[in-house]
Amino acid sequence: MKYDIVVIGSGPGGHVAALKAAKRGKSVAVVEKAELGGVCLNWGCIPTKAMLKSAQVYHYFTSAASYGIDFEGEVRPSLDKIVARSRGVADQMNKGVAFLFKKAGVAVYEGFGRVAAKGIVEVAKSDGTTETLEADHIILATGSRPREIPIMPVDGKRILSSREALTMAELPESMIIVGSGAIGCEFAWVYAALGVKVTIVEYLPAMLPLADEEVSRTLERSFRKMKATVLTGTAVKAVRVGEDGCEVDVEGKKGAETLKADVVLSAVGVKSNLEGLGLEELGVKIERDKVVVDDYFRTNVEGLYAIGDIVATPALAHVASAEATVCVEAILGENPTPIDYTTIPSCVYTTPEVAMVGLTEKQATDEGYEIKVGKYQFMASGKATAAGDRDGFVKLIYDAKSEKLLGAHIIGGSVTEMLGEPTLAKQLGITARQIASTVHAHPTMYEGLLEATEDAL
Repeated sequence: MKYDIVVIGSGPGGHVAALKAAKRGKSVAVVEKAELGGVCLNWGCIPTKAMLKSAQVYHYFTSAASYGIDFEGEVRPSLDKIVARSRGVADQMNKGVAFLFKKAGVAVYEGFGRVAAKGIVEVAKSDGTTETLEADHIILATGSRPREIPIMPVDGKRILSSREALTMAELPESMIIVGSGAIGCEFAWVYAALGVKVTIVEYLPAMLPLADEEVSRTLERSFRKMKATVLTGTAVKAVRVGEDGCEVDVEGKKGAETLKADVVLSAVGVKSNLEGLGLEELGVKIERDKVVVDDYFRTNVEGLYAIGDIVATPALAHVASAEATVCVEAILGENPTPIDYTTIPSCVYTTPEVAMVGLTEKQATDEGYEIKVGKYQFMASGKATAAGDRDGFVKLIYDAKSEKLLGAHIIGGSVTEMLGEPTLAKQLGITARQIASTVHAHPTMYEGLLEATEDAL
């Protein structure tokens, strides 16, 4: 079969690339070895958010009295139903991708795709047969998987990856989570909210290491309020699995100690899915587990492109989708604007939520900027007070000379929905005075952006 474009992988990069090209009149095929929609839709972003919502609803029940609600009877989480709902949400979204492919005329091949030669993709099917596709352009969008480290091999029972954490049969009494990036923090909040005794172990000095330092400290305090244990600046030395649980040897500020828990969740990052794609045979340039590409995601092999988690850009679903758009537009000769990676928004869906874009205060200072910093505490917000969730703040960092926004760092209830304005402001070079002169609706959480801007001025 001959196509204009063949995409290997159907995650947030792959399916966006396929649909963009098909809607522009190109013949497109997608090769997918697992579920349509990739890890994000089936085993990452979407089902995790479904579990977070269930945990949040349970949290509301347990704090109902503070909202003036009285009820009788025991309230308890049912993990099997929570998991079933999460899987149902993922399944619904999976069917949505299949529908969009069918509507756009995208051909779907189930199997493992391999670039056998320039312009040739071999699809190894589950029945042992192989099908060969020919294309003028091949886009690799094979994504990533949870990274494993030798001292903590995932067995799916006592040592878990994020996939097993989404499908546990029953709640453990205790859990140790190694790593406090977005994945580790979100699972920590889910299980702590459901009553599990959670211990978070982070090698770096602060949890959520890429966040602004004040945000990290505030999030850490919120976990401590939930009676979770947070051990930062702590290294895992060994993990032992027994019949009754796990023992984890760590070394941190208090010296060496041994932690015990029913299960251990490994949340130490992701690894690119590059094996078996035929890249070495083609001479595709790879550095540090990432495919090397230019601003339009062209590899050093003509007609071969790579997007998403397999290139050295932020491993975020919306980044992969943006890269897919630029890649396809470049293939079609539409001369797209390269992505500005300094303006990539990032979200963490704990409670409180974390939303950030641009430079942290430390990064801005280290880069030599003279800065103005504005802050607004949500304890002064009428909307936050009415919602019963006053923790957190807005922190905006402006260039003192140009008054353009350098970074926004927000922590609080539902603040991921506030990230659009600062992201657009940074993208377009909008100044603090322009934001300050814009009327913001009241009562809202996002009027905190106005207040923080006025504070900076």
